[in-house]
Amino acid sequence: MSRKTGLVADIQRCSYHDGGGIRTSVFLKGCNLSCAWCHNPETIAPYSQYLIDESKCIGCGKCQEGCFSGARTLCGKEMTPQEVVETVLLDAPYYGAEGGVTVTGGEPSVQAEFAAAVLEACREKGIHTAVETNLFAPWAVLTPMLEQAEFLMADLKLFCSEAHQRWTGAGNEQIKENLLRLKEWNTPLVLRTPVVPGVNDSQEELGQIAAFAAQLPNLRYYELLPYHSLGLSKGRLEPAGFVPTTFEKISLKRVMELGQAVAPYCPSLRVAGRVVTRKEESQ
Repeated sequence: MSRKTGLVADIQRCSYHDGGGIRTSVFLKGCNLSCAWCHNPETIAPYSQYLIDESKCIGCGKCQEGCFSGARTLCGKEMTPQEVVETVLLDAPYYGAEGGVTVTGGEPSVQAEFAAAVLEACREKGIHTAVETNLFAPWAVLTPMLEQAEFLMADLKLFCSEAHQRWTGAGNEQIKENLLRLKEWNTPLVLRTPVVPGVNDSQEELGQIAAFAAQLPNLRYYELLPYHSLGLSKGRLEPAGFVPTTFEKISLKRVMELGQAVAPYCPSLRVAGRVVTRKEESQ
């Protein structure tokens, strides 16, 4: 996909979960990882797909003519940066001092030039820019996009590269290298880990990530996010796409306990937006 157009999965207005304040989240199509627990599986494939919600299907048999019940929706629309910005500007009166636009996915570095063009166009309009990225790409590919971001959110899902390969489809050496290279900019960074039962829900695993996070000079905070099964409830993809693995639900209490246990490794630690104190201090 060229810089002139990109494939957009969705534009979610008035979001509170993808950066500070009220934000407009631009979800780009395509991802270079396949995390077993993915909660946006419809954004993985780098091409348009229909998302089928069978609970809404009325069996009319007219799928190709257009779905009248809303059971069959297209995920993946080709747009120009200017078209994206036009939608973003609809929320501009609500951004205030902290809000703005967040380019996410999927993985925005899969369409890095287009992501950079969207962010640049937003900045020209005075809109605060953020990027949510897995950083699994060559530094030269990431640079144009990161240069346009005023706030960064990145994931480090597992510390062990072999385990990362098993659960996401790729090792994490490049991700850790890129996280360390972010010091070349002074852009504020939030590092996050989705806590998934049977994958990384141990003090040892999260402690290693927390200690690594503490080395990052531009780190605003490190955050643990409880696993949720949203990706399993989005319906099936047509043509067939990635289907997330089902994991046991993990309680906020359990993730908070893990957060308290690893807080000594990284003082600026949060769990689902909540500031965490060290275990010994909370007793």
